[in-house]
Amino acid sequence: MDKKKQRSLNNWLRTQSKLAKRWLMIAIGLGVLSSLFLLAQAALIATILHQLIIEHTDKQELIPYFAGLLIAVAGRAGCAWGREIAGFKCGEQIRCYIRQLVLDKMRELGPTYIKGKPAGTWATLVLEQVEEMQDFFAKYLPQMSLAVVVPVIILIVVFPINWAAGLIFLVTAPLVPLFMALVGMKAAEANRKNFKALQRLSGHFYDRLQSMTTIRLFNRTESETEVLHGASEVFRKRTMDVLRLAFLSSAVLEFFTSISIAITAVYFGFSYIGELNFGHYGLGVTLFAGLFILILAPEFYQPLRDLGTFYHAKAQAVGAAESIVEFLDTEVAALPQGNEQLSDVECLTLKATDLEVHSPEGTRLVGPISFEIQANRVAALVGPSGAGKTSLINAILGFMPYEGSLTVNGVELKQLDQKHWRNLISWVGQNPLLLHGSILDNITLGKESVAPERINNALIASFAAEFVERHGLDYLITDRSGGLSVGQAQRIALARAMIQNGQFWLLDEPTASLDAKSERLVTQGIHASISGKTALMVTHQLSQLKGVDTILVLNQGKLEQQGSYEQLSDCEGLFSTMLSAHQSTIAKDKGNLDA
Repeated sequence: MDKKKQRSLNNWLRTQSKLAKRWLMIAIGLGVLSSLFLLAQAALIATILHQLIIEHTDKQELIPYFAGLLIAVAGRAGCAWGREIAGFKCGEQIRCYIRQLVLDKMRELGPTYIKGKPAGTWATLVLEQVEEMQDFFAKYLPQMSLAVVVPVIILIVVFPINWAAGLIFLVTAPLVPLFMALVGMKAAEANRKNFKALQRLSGHFYDRLQSMTTIRLFNRTESETEVLHGASEVFRKRTMDVLRLAFLSSAVLEFFTSISIAITAVYFGFSYIGELNFGHYGLGVTLFAGLFILILAPEFYQPLRDLGTFYHAKAQAVGAAESIVEFLDTEVAALPQGNEQLSDVECLTLKATDLEVHSPEGTRLVGPISFEIQANRVAALVGPSGAGKTSLINAILGFMPYEGSLTVNGVELKQLDQKHWRNLISWVGQNPLLLHGSILDNITLGKESVAPERINNALIASFAAEFVERHGLDYLITDRSGGLSVGQAQRIALARAMIQNGQFWLLDEPTASLDAKSERLVTQGIHASISGKTALMVTHQLSQLKGVDTILVLNQGKLEQQGSYEQLSDCEGLFSTMLSAHQSTIAKDKGNLDA
């Protein structure tokens, strides 16, 4: 990572810190207050020892000093406790904001862009990389201010007592941040590579975990194990690089602070035996002055040492921020987003004129095409794999950018309030996505206002009641529809769409991967649901399209044919070719069954 980029990421992180400025100032203020308690503590300890050893003062007379010492120690402990809480609150507030920025950007880009990367990569970005910024805001930023303020306060107190000791502090102090910066630049690069390796490993692992059954069936266990081993080995090496630099940084800081403290101790030692006679303004080096400054010597360098200790938090934050900033700066074609709402939602007409659907990166996937789906009519979208059917569906849902015109009841889709538009849509896809939760949670999607009678009607109409009654509405479904068959999951998804009760139905291969019984039941439920409503159905079951009002034949992003089933089946073209192939497949399968 070049210095310019590292500097820009550091500035971005500092800009985010303004969101929690109050907590940041509280943490810094408590640190400064703690340093004042430290001065009082050092002065009290030096005074007590000077009075006992040199002045031979009676111990009873020193009780107020001991009481003050206890107060100073308690005050420092309280400040440390308060700093931890304020730092945590500061980091928490900023992390929540950054995570919300990432989630808002993901929502802005839409599901089509998100599917381009493994789920593990997104999980690492949203969870782990944001979490890695906690110590930067909670500890590193407050410590940066304290690393300047606290040494200055100590110097202000030390110089009037002994200018030689103050000069030693002043000369040796810059060595700590200098070598810390030299080590830290390398640490930032190591952390950046470490996060990249973690993203790749997370993506590999999550994808392989999802496809474990397929990997075993095709006997690819050993090869995929090698892939994961390679990714984990890269991550191991990158992690060790980070740890090695962290330990090196600590060793360098300890070395220079120890030398500086030793020089101060040697100066006072030689002053006490009369070998050195300077620095005390002609007043002589007293036991109080020596003890007071020697007690402060480690504390003078401690803020700098803490800054060095927390410097790895800056390196981690910069490494984590790189991917986050790159993602937040991602520029793609704008998705439809307006604020208009439809006045008549009972009859929806969808019309496309010279419509071109584009990928988020700007590549044309479909078009230009023109078609119209009349209100309360059913249209079917057919075509070979890769024709652009799913892209067109995503554009209608508002998840993909487009050019040309796509109107609903004469209102351009780009001008519609997308939340309002999607509330009018009941969608059933080819891969039913059920969430971790009960059957009831998946049917209602957490809506508590859905009446039980409406739920029962949806279960009956979707033919899901037969197994729901056996399991119960509280039956727990795990991730990826675990606990239900594909057919049962699809009927749950159909019941969910019925609860939505949209005026426009989008059906993307709803009977794909179903057995004959489940396909028949789901098809019956769909036909009953879309009766009297506007619907667009994507399907490969061409023989079932006789009752459809309009058939749109899509091929390589172009609309080759459109018309009724009778019109398209009687004329030459892609539809009749696909229909013949479909009927031949059905006849062949029937012959195999009879045999």
